Amino acid sequence: MRRPMLAVLTVAAVALVATATAAEAEAATTYVVAADGSGNYTTIQAALAKAVSGDTISVKAGTYKGQVSIPAGKSGITIKGATGTSSDIVITGNVPQSTAGATGSATVLNLAANTTITGLTIANTYGVGSQALALYAGGDRQVYRNVRLLGHQDTFLSWGGTGSKQVRQYVYKSYIEGDVDFIYGNGALVIDSTTIKSLDRGSSNNGYITAAATNATNPYGILITRSALQGPSAAQTVALGRCWHAGGASDAIGQVLIRESTLGSHVRQAGAWQDMSGFSWKTCRFNEYANTGAGATQGTSDRPQMSASTAANYTSQKYLAGADGWNPVQP
Repeated sequence: MRRPMLAVLTVAAVALVATATAAEAEAATTYVVAADGSGNYTTIQAALAKAVSGDTISVKAGTYKGQVSIPAGKSGITIKGATGTSSDIVITGNVPQSTAGATGSATVLNLAANTTITGLTIANTYGVGSQALALYAGGDRQVYRNVRLLGHQDTFLSWGGTGSKQVRQYVYKSYIEGDVDFIYGNGALVIDSTTIKSLDRGSSNNGYITAAATNATNPYGILITRSALQGPSAAQTVALGRCWHAGGASDAIGQVLIRESTLGSHVRQAGAWQDMSGFSWKTCRFNEYANTGAGATQGTSDRPQMSASTAANYTSQKYLAGADGWNPVQP
């Protein structure tokens, strides 16, 4: 007599799970943004005002001017270019840090956790000689895939605030360009399978790719892996990075590893890592591992090379795992 009752309960439980799953699927909404008015909204910011965690904002081809701000309360949202071609969808700004600060300068200000941005371009067109951010990534567990980040100085900031608090971001199969300190900050940032282009400033000093301010208590800072570092025609005019002690903080002991990447001839042989604001690059944690190309080390003494045994603990997964085991890394 009990078996039919058990069967009824099992069927009821399955039905309840199915109903909950359907409700969750129904709750996730896709909002279409189109500059020409053919979508739900004409601006990304308007769609963000409506979106909640789990929602997707699909952006049609076009140019979208002005800042896109994703506040911390808007976690779990996906913004994707509708065509799959990142150059089709351009979010663009023209604001320098000198007038608006880092947050006001950023064309995209993303302070939310668990966000994914794919298939679009983020640009700050302010020009040479001024700090002007394209992307300020200030939230944890952010993924950027098939994006183009365009600027000059300070193109891309990964920032978790002062102290040892750290945010994590993963950039995959993308394109980043700039000239001075254009990949910088104190986050745990992995840039994987990406083209990184140093722009030509027409100088014997064509800038610095990274400026890490990793807190001394954090083992991981910026990792560039499986990527291609490209540059201007002038050989040996670009440094891999310099040691940024943000606000003069003595505990900002930057950590950068460039591994298994192709380095162009624009990379300096001597002076690939440089001092900044009176702080020696030797106080920071700068290393390379298994790189190739004309810009890879040719035995220069100031190009620290990580051993294979140490490199085993400096993988993309290790940089991003944190305490919760986050692993967005693509094979």
